[in-house]
Amino acid sequence: MTVTSPTNLQRYIRQTIFAPIGKSGQEKISSATVAIVGCGALGSAISDQLARAGVGRMIVIDRDFVEIHNLQRQSLFTEDDVRDRTPKAIAAGRRLAQVNSEIVIEPIVDDLDSSNAERLLSGVDLIVDGTDNFETRYLLNDVAISLGIPWIYGGVIGSYGMTMTIRPGDSPCLQCAFPEPPPAGSAPTCDTAGVIAPAVHAIASVEVAEALKLLVGATDKLNDGLLAIDLWNLTFERVPLGEPRPECPACGMKNFAYLNQPASARETVLCGQDSVQVRVNPPVRIDLDALARRLRGAGDVQLNRFLLRFTDDATSRQLTVFPDGRAIISGTSDGDEARRLYATYIGV
Repeated sequence: MTVTSPTNLQRYIRQTIFAPIGKSGQEKISSATVAIVGCGALGSAISDQLARAGVGRMIVIDRDFVEIHNLQRQSLFTEDDVRDRTPKAIAAGRRLAQVNSEIVIEPIVDDLDSSNAERLLSGVDLIVDGTDNFETRYLLNDVAISLGIPWIYGGVIGSYGMTMTIRPGDSPCLQCAFPEPPPAGSAPTCDTAGVIAPAVHAIASVEVAEALKLLVGATDKLNDGLLAIDLWNLTFERVPLGEPRPECPACGMKNFAYLNQPASARETVLCGQDSVQVRVNPPVRIDLDALARRLRGAGDVQLNRFLLRFTDDATSRQLTVFPDGRAIISGTSDGDEARRLYATYIGV
């Protein structure tokens, strides 16, 4: 895709007259493929800005569906998406197509893990982080280094956010900056600290600005450290990170522990939702129509072509089941209970 037509030139005119981008930079942006992993708060804002900037092909990966509490900060979604229980990737794809019909948007409803990360991210020019957990970010770090793809880390909690730009071989990686993820339960989450939309959009905007610099080749202008912003307290801190660490397990020693770990059956507590995701590996294909017929005697069933929602009469727990066998069990943060409900009603 190029920006040579009059329509395209008019669409991006305010961007192309910005000298550091120009027409040649816009052509690079419009020929690029960018993967946004996670389409919640950060991912929504990032995807929206990149679509408006004219990124030629966008891959939007998210495992979740839209809920009412998302609307406070997740700018791509509407109450219709909540009512229809639309997967976030699908809802984002529809909205982004309305924002910019000239680009290609590929929504993927899946949970990025070690079994699919290389397949889903191979061939992209850039990876942008819109996730909400450290495990996936360390996996992104591993796969980006393994494939030689730059990526941009971002995270927000409360009014505070951080971001850093990672170029494999040229800059420190996430594991250089944070050798170990925080111990389980030690870091604040959106459940305990909340999150405000201005902080989300501030970090998302920095991530998008870094993405545009990478795509047009303005590497001398990139963030070379860890940028931390607290909008409530109006503090801005930039921490230099120096050079990549030779002893870093990921970028120094190429020991990709997160990418190489087996993606076995597991439960994951989802941030801010009182929900647990249950998945099985290898993935299975579930006939949602057949499952709906089987469950109708045990509770309320709602079905669309993307997912099935079942409310258990006995416990009032809700199960949202996807065609690949993945399920989100709402109303609990207990992994054992989630797995038990999964086995009871889905039987895999």
